[in-house]
Amino acid sequence: MKTYRRAFGIALVGNVVFAAGLAYAWWSWHGRANATMPPKLQPQAQQASSEDKQSDPPATAPTAPETPLAPVQLTPQRLQSIGVKTGTVESRAVQDEIRTVGTVEVDETRLAYVQVRFPGWIRQVFANATYQYIRKGQPLFTIYSPDLVTTEREYLLAKENRNELVHSSVPGVAGGADSLLSAATERLKQWEVPEREIDQLEESGKVRQELEIDSPVSGYITERTALPNMYVQPETKLYTVADLSTVWVFAALFQSDIGRLKPGDLAVVTADSYPGRLFSGRVDFVYPQVDMNTRTQRVRLVFENPTMALSPGMFVNISLKIPMGRQITIPASGVLQAGIRQIAFVDHGGGYFEPREIQLGQRVGDDFIVQKGLKAGEKIVTSANFLIDSESQLQASLGSFAPPPPGAGGASAMNASSAQANVDFTTAPSPPRKGDNTFRVKLTDQSGAAISGAQVTVTFFMPAMPAMGMAAMRTASNLSDKGGGQYEGLGKLGSGGTWQVTVLAQKDGKTLANKQLSVSASGGM
Repeated sequence: MKTYRRAFGIALVGNVVFAAGLAYAWWSWHGRANATMPPKLQPQAQQASSEDKQSDPPATAPTAPETPLAPVQLTPQRLQSIGVKTGTVESRAVQDEIRTVGTVEVDETRLAYVQVRFPGWIRQVFANATYQYIRKGQPLFTIYSPDLVTTEREYLLAKENRNELVHSSVPGVAGGADSLLSAATERLKQWEVPEREIDQLEESGKVRQELEIDSPVSGYITERTALPNMYVQPETKLYTVADLSTVWVFAALFQSDIGRLKPGDLAVVTADSYPGRLFSGRVDFVYPQVDMNTRTQRVRLVFENPTMALSPGMFVNISLKIPMGRQITIPASGVLQAGIRQIAFVDHGGGYFEPREIQLGQRVGDDFIVQKGLKAGEKIVTSANFLIDSESQLQASLGSFAPPPPGAGGASAMNASSAQANVDFTTAPSPPRKGDNTFRVKLTDQSGAAISGAQVTVTFFMPAMPAMGMAAMRTASNLSDKGGGQYEGLGKLGSGGTWQVTVLAQKDGKTLANKQLSVSASGGM
């Protein structure tokens, strides 16, 4: 027992020592970790900074500014060389057109069914083929009905009794006989027995075993089930007769065109079966349902068909004429698409052209509807728009153009011819190339003497070409006076192609010359 207690004490002391060692090791490691860990506020600050960065709106790419335009003044020689043509802004009645295809169908309002109102057996069939034309009142078949024969006998008996009791002195007898006759007659009419059959029954006094059934309408038989010896009930449909003097034409239009259409609009149909022949009709109904697969909407047209030329199932071409009232229109060739803008150049006469931003409606044939920017009667450029646009961009880039008033073309040309200096412009290499070039200008007065001490600037300008994704380019060089009227400087062209060059010479604050010319540079775009 004593040995057991000694062993238990030793084990207990060992466990206590081991636990103390573990506690000391854990305390040492936790202290070093806290010493090296950053303050708690620091991760939160970093997180907040990250969140702030994420909350900042993304930077949007700067949009390229629209290329400025300025009015231009062109000489008659320049107008002739670039082939400028003009057109007139008109106010006229506009009619839009939608072209589509469709199929001819039977007019459902002109369909008729032939049925009988009593059971019986068909004996003879006269209308025995589909698409046979029948007229109203034409016999279709004969039928034997025991019910009909019984009613006819009741009619004859009631008539005979009335004739015998008409002079009866017994109160109510004569009236009762009349009532029986009226009831038998009314039953025959309810069964739609023709009047001629009733008249013949009354005249002959004999019951007919077979009744002749006539067509209630005129038209073509599109369905037939009537056969000899066939037993029929009142619900049996024996014939379907269609009046094709008026037909329907169904067309499918895209939902973008439906808004321009309304019932009553004019429609014209052509068929390959009748080349050159037009059939006129109208829009009758626009179905309020869009096909989810084709995104089209069904339209019903009505056409008169007196000659039966339009047959059900025929494929036709459809032209819908939509009146749009009076609108301001210009030729489509008079519109210059400049990026997201539409530009028209207004001709004020004398070679003076004003660029004007306009707002267009839809295109109608070869014209555009103008919603804003032009008035009826104004003249616009319809040919060489791109070249005039280049001149306009050049003037706007230079910023040295003061537009003369309309009609001042002659005065402008006269002022241009009275320049105080002659300009001779050359390049090295000649022609210039893409990259570095040397520009040389020689200035002389009207007598040919050299002009020194002038400030000479050479500006190269290439207008923007939105269709090719190219922005406008401009390079300006100030030339140094080399003496003897010679001026020279360096310049770098960013592209090959045709450049508009302006040579501006000034001295003592006065303009000696302002010459414009076109130069073709070599090298790629």
